[in-house]
Amino acid sequence: MPRLTRLRFLPDPKRRDAVYLSDLLRRETVGGILALTAALIAVVWANSSLGDAYHHLREFEIGPLTVEKWAADGALTLFFFVTGLELKREFVVGSLSRISDAIVPIVAAICGVAVPALIFVTINVLSDDGRPGGWAIPSATDIAFAVAVLAVVGSSLPGQLRTFLLTLAVVDDLIVIVIIAAFYSTGFDLTSLLIALACAAGYWVLQRMRVSTWALYLPFFVGTWWFTHESGVHATIAGVVLGLLTRVRLDEGEETSPAERVAHTLNPWSAGLAVPVFALMSAGVVIAGGADLVTDPVVIGVVLGLVIGKPVGVFGGSWLLTKLTRAEFDPDISWIDVLGIAMLAGVGFTVSLLVSDLSFTGAEREAAKTAVLVGSAVAALAAAALLTVRNRVHQRRTPLTGPYAD
Repeated sequence: MPRLTRLRFLPDPKRRDAVYLSDLLRRETVGGILALTAALIAVVWANSSLGDAYHHLREFEIGPLTVEKWAADGALTLFFFVTGLELKREFVVGSLSRISDAIVPIVAAICGVAVPALIFVTINVLSDDGRPGGWAIPSATDIAFAVAVLAVVGSSLPGQLRTFLLTLAVVDDLIVIVIIAAFYSTGFDLTSLLIALACAAGYWVLQRMRVSTWALYLPFFVGTWWFTHESGVHATIAGVVLGLLTRVRLDEGEETSPAERVAHTLNPWSAGLAVPVFALMSAGVVIAGGADLVTDPVVIGVVLGLVIGKPVGVFGGSWLLTKLTRAEFDPDISWIDVLGIAMLAGVGFTVSLLVSDLSFTGAEREAAKTAVLVGSAVAALAAAALLTVRNRVHQRRTPLTGPYAD
């Protein structure tokens, strides 16, 4: 009788995956730093004597949309398109294609979405002036910011943990994308949606026909985006759908798939331009209210969801699954490492700001965004502190060597 292979917890990535993930880490690190810089500029600008100019810029209309809407519905579509490409790759040929490798980050991501949402809803339901409609705000993980923090303080972590963070964020993105499509669509227009689906089908046909001239894809891309926007479904969903429709398996003689080539071309534009532009136009909250913010159930729910809910969900889901399955624990990994990654998952930012825009208006939206910025900062600092201590202890015991030492 053949011996059964035991489930491994966070196995080493294959060489091709390791190279791909290493490149992705470098790009996301730069994007995270640029987005953080843009967010800081936005906050300072909005609260300065030039704050009126900032708000006028956001409300300035260019064609059918304001600058703020172009950033949220336009620039972020590029970000979500690249996310869709990465999702497709991971599910078809990457770490999520092997169920034994994918099951832990999948369960961790599901728990990491559910626990913050439950914390937010509980706090807001129990409060007299609570607003549970923003339950999905603390459920997202911002991979660019998390990777930026990891690059600074997690350089000596085993490569499996970097893979775990990226895989966790990919699954997290997919879940939150489904949430946005299902719960944050407004004014549904079936005709526009059918046209959007027809445009997406045209894009898919070109992929099946192996058409390589990208100018031919552009009308289908724009059509899918615009009619998705007009249908009431958030326009960024169009980017995800088109990313998932892009071919990722290699044809004979190909060294890289269309999905990888497009992601390689567009990722610098996504991480270096689209996300920072969105951060600049979205993160400029006017910090006011003082004590009222501290007692606001939305603020409390978002901050606790990011700082406590995310780590509890990710760490708890990972721990529970390994105990239920008796998975083999890699000798290079300790639970303190997993806790550090779980705390990094509490860095929400980009998608959390987007869900704040979709959940609230006026002062409520400003309060939710303020909570996202505070909660993400606290989660990042806490994770950085824990991983810094972990690195010092680890280096005193046995210096790390091997392919991930850099």
